[in-house]
Amino acid sequence: MKRDYLQEIVSGYLYKDVLETGAVRNSDKLRQLLRLLAYQVGRQVSLTELGTQLQMSKNTVASYIDLLEKSFVVFRLKGYSRNLRKEVTRQDKIYFWDVGIRNALIQDLRLPQHRNDMGQVWENFAIVERLKYLRYVYGAGNLYFWRTHTGAELDLVEERDGELIGYECKWGRTRARSPGAFFEAYPQARFAVITPETFVEHLARPAA
Repeated sequence: MKRDYLQEIVSGYLYKDVLETGAVRNSDKLRQLLRLLAYQVGRQVSLTELGTQLQMSKNTVASYIDLLEKSFVVFRLKGYSRNLRKEVTRQDKIYFWDVGIRNALIQDLRLPQHRNDMGQVWENFAIVERLKYLRYVYGAGNLYFWRTHTGAELDLVEERDGELIGYECKWGRTRARSPGAFFEAYPQARFAVITPETFVEHLARPAA
């Protein structure tokens, strides 16, 4: 029943209402774009590469993603930077407001123990829940990801009331170390790891 419900949302909302609302001419391209975005959750998205894969212009891809944002299907995280020479900000990351919809798009509704993409699923879920919490409770606050050209990165950076908090989202029990480069650039920042065990603690309030 849950599978049928998700597939009905995808078919009835994404592939009908969104297409009609945005007057999208090529519905197949939008479907393909959604699937590509679903597979790229947690990674920086290149509009040029997406355009090449879909045989569309970069500008058309951008307009489709803008439509999906306005329809509350996806949202973007931009790269955080106060040092433009070292930090990556050119490409955004794109997440889904509903992880179930994301999974339905790639037709993978298996339980967590049977999936090989739970890292991506958990990261998407944790970030969207933190974003909703900030909006409901504080009505303010900005979220970013952080990455340098040398490969150091954080899944989530929260900037609110003059404070900076870095988060790593981990599904398993693997320990995550805060990147030294982040604290070198922002020595006053705080850091926390969001796991299923610490979800309530770190998603409902800032890192200790």
